[in-house]
Amino acid sequence: MPTKAFQALIALTALVMTASCASGALAAGGDREIPRFTAFGGACPKCELSGRKMTGAHFIGADFSGTALVGSDLRDARFLKSNFTGADLSHADLTNAEMLAATFTNANLSHARLRSIEARGAVFAGTNLSKADLSDSSLTGADFSRAILTEAGFRSAGMQAANLSRVAARGADFRDTTLTAAVLTGGHFERASFRSADLTLAVLTGGGFDGADFRDAELAHTLIAGVDLSRARGLTQDQVDEACGDARTRLPSGLTPRACGTGAPRTRATVRP
Repeated sequence: MPTKAFQALIALTALVMTASCASGALAAGGDREIPRFTAFGGACPKCELSGRKMTGAHFIGADFSGTALVGSDLRDARFLKSNFTGADLSHADLTNAEMLAATFTNANLSHARLRSIEARGAVFAGTNLSKADLSDSSLTGADFSRAILTEAGFRSAGMQAANLSRVAARGADFRDTTLTAAVLTGGHFERASFRSADLTLAVLTGGGFDGADFRDAELAHTLIAGVDLSRARGLTQDQVDEACGDARTRLPSGLTPRACGTGAPRTRATVRP
């Protein structure tokens, strides 16, 4: 009776839309490298493809929901309008991958390597990205709502208008990250680092920021009304004066909140591209 891995390979092969095998066919029994196909479509839900080498694979309109790709090599892969809801990509390498209109809702990407990915508008709602590395990635407009981002790395990423509402991002690294107009409402960002991050026009209401580091962060018109920042680190009065606080805003000792449009005009704020 065929093994599950063999069945998965058969199913995957059946998905090929336009394919060209690389030199060296898949050896019978035991070789874990999948032939280099140009593109995959169709459906292969809950397939077992863990540990496979799929560098440069293209997934176009494909349904891989619930599929296991644990530790798989997906560097330079392209995910176009594909569904990976509930898939397990933990420890996978997706460096330089392109994810356009792709869905990873409730997927497992913990400890995954996602450096320099292009994922504008991608959906990671409810996804486990704990200890994943998304440094230097383009994540404009991406949906991370309710995602687990514990100790995830977003250093120098572009996250303009990203949805980070109700995330669990304790200890996450947002150093030098562009978070202009991002939504961080109701999220847990305890001990997260926002050093030198650009939070211009971002919304922080309802979030938890105990121990979060805001040293040299840009807070021009950042909404901190009602936010408890009393245990945040690195904040200065100049930063607070640029933000939009109110009487309910709690700040470290010696700092005073200011509502937008009050006080002397500031010239420090800039929006980085």
